[in-house]
Amino acid sequence: MRLPESEELNIGYLSRLFDNTSNCYKFFWFQAILRRLEAGKTRITFDELINEMIADAWYMVTEYNLRLASVTDNLEEVVKYIQTIHPFISSEKREVILAYLEGCENPQVLKYKRALISFVPYRLLAPFLGFKAWEWELPRKELYERINEHEHLLYYFLSYSGLETTIEVDSIWAEYLVQHREILRGWMQFKLIQYLQIKNPSVPGIAEKIEPPTSRNLTRVRKYWEVILTVDPTICDIYGHVTLADQKISVDHFVPWQYVAHDELWNLHPTTREINSSKNNFLPDWNRYFTELANLEYHAYELRRDVPQVAKAFKSCADHHLNNQDIRTQLYQDGLERAEFVQRLENVMEPVYQSAKNSGFREWEYG
Repeated sequence: MRLPESEELNIGYLSRLFDNTSNCYKFFWFQAILRRLEAGKTRITFDELINEMIADAWYMVTEYNLRLASVTDNLEEVVKYIQTIHPFISSEKREVILAYLEGCENPQVLKYKRALISFVPYRLLAPFLGFKAWEWELPRKELYERINEHEHLLYYFLSYSGLETTIEVDSIWAEYLVQHREILRGWMQFKLIQYLQIKNPSVPGIAEKIEPPTSRNLTRVRKYWEVILTVDPTICDIYGHVTLADQKISVDHFVPWQYVAHDELWNLHPTTREINSSKNNFLPDWNRYFTELANLEYHAYELRRDVPQVAKAFKSCADHHLNNQDIRTQLYQDGLERAEFVQRLENVMEPVYQSAKNSGFREWEYG
């Protein structure tokens, strides 16, 4: 991805910002600077930037269990720690997380914050500096003074006082970063996604997991199952065996949406609101529930074949919720017997299920 050019700045330095990235901090630090600049600030404390970093990492860590590093990562760990001491939901608004962090005096949180400023504030500037190895080992205050001697840096250090250390973004760079902030954020997120894919090799849909979704629409899936329930009012929920015809149904992702990050039809089935709330983002016990899910899905498959209004509802739903053509052909071709359908569904779902389990999603049973 090519960054916008500038007659006054060396954009080549900026384009190398995330070269040789061994941890996630640079991505979040740079994004935090963009956020503060958007708010009209060019003088920013380390504490402000660290708070932004934690708020930006919150959703992907708490909702999806994404790993931010191969081993222990202070940004990931501080998010998990805050989750244990405060009842924030995974989709909590950034403003709420930021307000908490700004007034937080918890010693462990502060310890994590101080660890996060150990390297990234000056290491981000490496492409601009060309320092030799020994220069990076200088005492921190002396290192900052040496950095400040260079011209045309992204930012400079105005003071050195732990979390209250202040940087000032260069005025020309600030103008460039604000003007092109959407392009730069997209570039940064593209680099972050590449990084996270390496750290989370078995996790699908990384691109959909770095920020809360703006909207999700399961209306067509719900209408599809409502038509089926009209045709066969004896159908029961697979977890609690509750008859669904008289219920206001919810649509459940068998393998949690928090893992798959999609709304594909083969992973969706009707349940009650109460049961869906109880299940939350857990994995249903495979041995107990998969066969029941498969039988329900095959029954829907048969009704699609035999009942025109079900076939019509399926077509409307499939156009939006069967996006993998291979799976669509494999599972929903005509003429499948029950055993063949169940085996094909298992072939699709079990690897996804096991991958979610290996990623830390806990198993669940109803009741």
